[in-house]
Amino acid sequence: MSQPATPLSEQDQQQLVRQIGRAMLPAVPQGWQRIRAEYRAAGRHIEVDLAFAGPDGQLRPVRPPMDVVQMFGQLRAGMYHPDRGTWLSATYEIEAPAAFTVDFNAEDEPRWRNTPPPIGFRDELQTFPRPDRLIPDWWRQRVGLPPLPAPEPEPQQEYQVPPPSQAAPQPDQQQPGELRTAKVYDGKNDDGRIIVNRQPIDPQLVDSLLNYLESAPVVLAARSYDLDEFSQSGEQDVPLNFRTDGTWIWAGAVPHYLRKYGLPPEPELVAHAAARGFQVGEVSNQTQDRAVSIITGQS
Repeated sequence: MSQPATPLSEQDQQQLVRQIGRAMLPAVPQGWQRIRAEYRAAGRHIEVDLAFAGPDGQLRPVRPPMDVVQMFGQLRAGMYHPDRGTWLSATYEIEAPAAFTVDFNAEDEPRWRNTPPPIGFRDELQTFPRPDRLIPDWWRQRVGLPPLPAPEPEPQQEYQVPPPSQAAPQPDQQQPGELRTAKVYDGKNDDGRIIVNRQPIDPQLVDSLLNYLESAPVVLAARSYDLDEFSQSGEQDVPLNFRTDGTWIWAGAVPHYLRKYGLPPEPELVAHAAARGFQVGEVSNQTQDRAVSIITGQS
């Protein structure tokens, strides 16, 4: 089996997710209300189901386009990380006209139509190696691995705050009605380590800022949780949602990492929230719809 492809950046992953959604549309008739795709894989064993529902809510299967199958495979390979492997199944749902959710599963056994043979799970570990501690019991039984020993307590990871910059954050200069999307962090270096170069938050403001970030309206959400990119044990506790205050859009990872590790949000977002007295005003439905369009790339 070949080695995993070059990892996709978070931006490239989001772009590919949107491309998959658009590629499903030609396979379903006009008037659809919901589209559901399921992708399951282990090694060379791949299963893809695609179905749509009309006004009656009844799901009807259709043949998935080949480019949808291929792009799911590209996404799975591009999301691989040596510290956690990659996901085994994904569920992609679209609600008319444009809302969507994508759930990824890296631990639980997928609901196979036909269970792969043991060699499929061995091929999976050869192609997408993962730490032994992240191979679940059901998988270990399939390939004849011994059960994991009882886990030892792990020391809590400490997030190192970068030194303060010389320039104080300035209030954003957005034009009225313009929405800006906050970055979770500043990037990654060549070996995949996360780069953060931001001014730390005044401890007296953290609670007010968290309340602001977590009280803004949710405009898009999935039912599952994403992997914690700072966790050494592969924790999957990051909320998969997006919020907006009418000026900024941010992912659920922004307040999550602030609360868990003290990771500061973008300085401009912090200054914007402070200028509002950490009070989220009313956000119109039109603005929330605009935020969804920006998040899904349909703006």
